[in-house]
Amino acid sequence: MGLLWNDSTLLVCPVCCELLTISNILGSSSFSVTDLLQSKDQQLSLSLRTADDSDTVGTVVVSRIKMGEIEDGEVDHFTTDMHQKCTLVYESSHGSVNDKDNGPIMNAVFKNAVCKVYRFQTVDSKWMLVREQMAECTLSFSIPKQLIALYIQEDTCRIQELKDLGELSPHWDNLRKDVISRYDQIIKEYQDTLAELEKHTGPSFKPSCSKAQKYLEFVPINLHTQRMRVTCPRKTDSFYDVVTVGAPAAHSQGFKNGGLQKLLSKYESEKKSHSTAYQCIYYPPEQTAKAREILCVVSQLQPHISALADQLLQTAQQSPIQPLRDVLKSLEEKTKQFVHALKDELVKSALLALHAARPGYVSKSQGSARSSPDPHPSAAPKPHSVCNNLDDSQTPQRESQASPVRSDSIPHHKEYDEEEWDRVWVSVAKSLNCVIALVDKLQEQDNNNQESAPAHTLADVITSHSPDPPMTTAVWPDQLGVLVQSLKECVAEVAERARRSVSFVLLQEAACSTAQGLQLQQRRDAVFSQALAALACGFVMRLYAGLEDKDFLRQLHAVGLVAQFESLLSTYSEEIGMLEDMEVGISDLHRVTFRITEAASEEAVSLQPSVSGRRDHYTVEVPLPHHAFQALPDELRQGKPLRVLPVLFNVGINEQQTIAERFGDISLQERINQKNFEILEGYYKSLTSTVPSECLPRFQTQTDIKELLDTLGQNVVTKKRKNVEILWLAGMICRRMNGIRFTSCKSAKDRTSMSVTLEQCSLLRDEHLLNKDYFVRALDCMRSGLLAQGEVAQWDDPEVGSDANNKPASRHFYPIALLLVSSHLLVVWLILSLVFLLAKYQ
Repeated sequence: MGLLWNDSTLLVCPVCCELLTISNILGSSSFSVTDLLQSKDQQLSLSLRTADDSDTVGTVVVSRIKMGEIEDGEVDHFTTDMHQKCTLVYESSHGSVNDKDNGPIMNAVFKNAVCKVYRFQTVDSKWMLVREQMAECTLSFSIPKQLIALYIQEDTCRIQELKDLGELSPHWDNLRKDVISRYDQIIKEYQDTLAELEKHTGPSFKPSCSKAQKYLEFVPINLHTQRMRVTCPRKTDSFYDVVTVGAPAAHSQGFKNGGLQKLLSKYESEKKSHSTAYQCIYYPPEQTAKAREILCVVSQLQPHISALADQLLQTAQQSPIQPLRDVLKSLEEKTKQFVHALKDELVKSALLALHAARPGYVSKSQGSARSSPDPHPSAAPKPHSVCNNLDDSQTPQRESQASPVRSDSIPHHKEYDEEEWDRVWVSVAKSLNCVIALVDKLQEQDNNNQESAPAHTLADVITSHSPDPPMTTAVWPDQLGVLVQSLKECVAEVAERARRSVSFVLLQEAACSTAQGLQLQQRRDAVFSQALAALACGFVMRLYAGLEDKDFLRQLHAVGLVAQFESLLSTYSEEIGMLEDMEVGISDLHRVTFRITEAASEEAVSLQPSVSGRRDHYTVEVPLPHHAFQALPDELRQGKPLRVLPVLFNVGINEQQTIAERFGDISLQERINQKNFEILEGYYKSLTSTVPSECLPRFQTQTDIKELLDTLGQNVVTKKRKNVEILWLAGMICRRMNGIRFTSCKSAKDRTSMSVTLEQCSLLRDEHLLNKDYFVRALDCMRSGLLAQGEVAQWDDPEVGSDANNKPASRHFYPIALLLVSSHLLVVWLILSLVFLLAKYQ
């Protein structure tokens, strides 16, 4: 008998009316029914002829069960045992990821899929097919490797910025050498880690048994994608995606002293005392963050302004006015952003502090301040001499009459310092105004000439005579060149001063933090790397699934997406530290934006996402093949930054959480849930005010999102043990808002698999009318088996499922002989045993 099939196709043998399942992708083969019937293990290996005539090996799995649905709607009823056997139709493991429309794209990022297909009965006596597919993600390693390279690059630049501060007093010079030495040590460690990761040739994910390995600390644990595809009679297929990953945390560094949230809080309080000891100015976290932001703005905008200025000169040589105005508009916009960023008081105060750190500085209280000769005289133009003489060809006048001022040393006198700094950055705005005035005058002459002689060309306008002598073609480009050069010099002067001032702020932060601050930065880098790898995986998966959904793409560029992280960590023992790490790592994802680009080719290497930026802001570029990219809306094709809003909800579910709720502290969990509910509510308001409700996905249960949010808010503030309703509501809201779903526990195995399978069965019940008699059976079937690549799944949580009741409790009882030594120890043993028993059967 010859059959032709594609993946996940179920066929009925015309001879014996048995259900045949073929577990391979597009191919054909010939075999006899007798061979199938004689197969003892109900599997038959065969050679397939695929579309490209290459032979592959496939497996036919035979379920000796009659189909449950017939034409008149009546159903054959089987025994309970027979139902249990037919729930899992087939299971297969292969290297490709199969998607209805985007298979080749998906295979570039996701691979080594494990697939199961189930067959369940609906309430209306119909049958549904459920295809569950788990796959690895290549981003588990590629994103961390890119991030580590960026960390090295940024810290190398930081060392150079510290060296560029110039000559400092002996005290500050010693502190600078110490900080540079510590940065060198971090760079060396990161280089070694990157070299080890480059050697990695194993699977595309880090198993939980490797979470303590130092060189893998940047790689997320058990990062997998899970897709459930549901096929129902007379209804289009539905997809439900979730990303599973171990809690982003510094597992290799341990949690003896807590996690990032606690360590950062302690570090800030200690930094104040250290700043006094090291004679430093204490800058709170928001000011040091502002300093890094200013450095980023300077490094981005200065080259951009310079490039636009050069483009303006090139356009001026071509004579047309309108292109000149367009370039000038862009130059004006970027220059205003530059000036606005540098008007911050932090820059001004840092300049004064830097001057005080120079050798030979004498404080005002000591009577005078000394100033050294100026190696780099001020390059600021004299605006009025240029702007008021636009018809002259003279070069901009320098303020040489004023006493020379060092570009790296601002006098300590407060009033003079403010005037000096204000004069420098205001000169940028004045230089720009001079350029605008020149172009305006040129356009005015052009308009006047068009009114009198419309047929004249621009060259005629420039050389024509008028009562107000016009600029000639030989003069006005030279004048424009002088003004543009003056603008570039002013911008460079301001950028250099600002860069040095905020670098000195960061030097003081690093100096007074000793080694602890940089150790915390390493921990934060590792946690953020794990979180970003998971987020990039989820974004790519969601984007691929919605490439043909115009409503989704509109929402993507209008307000961005919500990324909902579901955590099942307890607030007990070391998992408190994990949760604290995870909270900071997820919060840091606010600094990430995505951008869609066109891939150079359709090869897998060209479709890999890439990361760029610094610690204060990263951009992940997601390339798409030409045909997919060209079908996107204009906003996405133009490279608009896409925002992803991460939110974290945590509810502990294991027996350690029972102990924490009865005898411990769960305030961390309550604070996280309350804070992230407010973030989610803010996103919903932005979404509803921007995107019509018709653009959001439709579900069988049409509960309003606002109603779900209100219920979630009530549950967040309600004191209830193990309130998993919070997780269920947050997940439901996320799906209704086209969001990205993540589920995490310590290692993304036991608790994570329980949560995912429960959610899948609940979706089948609520959205696809799964028969209530099948719910528990479907849940048990999905919770059996193995995870990908040998990760054994202990599907039964200690507090849920029948297997939990059969587990021996002797592990909680300490040796009786030891406890009999002391009556006090015996009492302690009895109390602990009672606590564990109560927790076990809660």
